[in-house]
Amino acid sequence: MTRSQRGDLFDPLCPTRQLLDRIGTKWTSMTVKVLAEAAPGEVRFGELRRRIPGISQKMLSATLQSLVRDGLAARRVEPTVPPHVHYRLTELGLSLETPLAALRSWAEQHVPTIERNNRLADRAAPQRPQPEGAPARR
Repeated sequence: MTRSQRGDLFDPLCPTRQLLDRIGTKWTSMTVKVLAEAAPGEVRFGELRRRIPGISQKMLSATLQSLVRDGLAARRVEPTVPPHVHYRLTELGLSLETPLAALRSWAEQHVPTIERNNRLADRAAPQRPQPEGAPARR
């Protein structure tokens, strides 16, 4: 398969699969949500970092670089010392927020069922023997 062919999501070289891999991360979803809430305005890097709990500076930078490279976000640098870097979603990026919002809504609707299923599966799973001296499981 050549890189220009599409539709075989099982092929690691499939462009659609590669795009889904990029936009399907938790950090991309959260970053797009924060930028969409600010649209059409911009959000500075530091504000994004504060609004996305748990994201490292390195991961936020990589996520934003990917969004900018794909044309989903735009980056603007103010020539100050230190430079102020602003991000906003492009029209293409704003169009991504709708399916991501639908996915978040689905998750919110079904999380109680999924959590219940996880608890049932955990109780039904065979217990592994505890190493000697380890505290007992409850």
